[in-house]
Amino acid sequence: MLSRVARPALRAGAAAIPARVTNNAAGYATLREIEGRLKSIRNIEKITKTMKIVASTKLTRAQRAMADASKYGQTSGEVFESAETKPLEAEGKKTLYIVCSSDKGLCGGVHSGLSRYIRRTLGPGQPEADLVLIGEKARSQLTRTNSSDIVLSFAGVGKDVPTFADAQAIADQITQLPGDYSDIKILYNKFINATSYEPSVVPAYSEEAILASANFSAFEVDEALVGNLREYALANSLYWALAEGHACEISARRNAMDNASKNAGEMINKYQILFNRTRQAVITGELVEIITGATASEDM
Repeated sequence: MLSRVARPALRAGAAAIPARVTNNAAGYATLREIEGRLKSIRNIEKITKTMKIVASTKLTRAQRAMADASKYGQTSGEVFESAETKPLEAEGKKTLYIVCSSDKGLCGGVHSGLSRYIRRTLGPGQPEADLVLIGEKARSQLTRTNSSDIVLSFAGVGKDVPTFADAQAIADQITQLPGDYSDIKILYNKFINATSYEPSVVPAYSEEAILASANFSAFEVDEALVGNLREYALANSLYWALAEGHACEISARRNAMDNASKNAGEMINKYQILFNRTRQAVITGELVEIITGATASEDM
């Protein structure tokens, strides 16, 4: 039979044990949650690191393709520059913008920059223009604000390094548009270096503008072939723009995955510290329970 002195201590110990058990159960649940989050973040870090390695491998190939494609576009530009070709300013005629993006994301703001440029250019008080969108990213972003200006769009772009055949097929569809445009501008991301790029415009000209060139006669081109020259020059410029935009996309994806991996590493460190502290608190609670039980047993 217990003494009167031991009974109050026993009642206090019995009242304290259920509360500590409940706290430990909550601690175990929290530990499982933190462990699950750590596992998820580690898996994300593995994915982002792998994507960074893949993008780094593709970047060299994309830069090589960009250098080859620039010869096409720059040569066409030199021809029109020598011929002093200029856009025709005619009333009632629109400007056609060809926006070169792709179907893939996870590459920072490489596509959003093109969309912002179009929204500023075609904003309130600006002249009307039509849009040809290359890539699902540009279409999904500009459909919300400029859906009435879109006359043609292309999908399936950006899966691999662009080729001249791709640019030629796109140029063929553009030349068949029913609209009569005074000016054609190709909007793309200009590759500055491996960490920066900016939206730029390459001009393309209509047949009337080519025929009206001041020095066009010096090239001795038959007027019946001007349509072919125009389509070929448009394909050259598109090939250049698509190849350079592809290099910018790969570079931006590598940088984005590098930043994502660093952020995941920081989160892993924070959650690991939280996990260790929570586990230590659970262990301390268990030790307190053991000591309290042992003390209560001794007092009986």
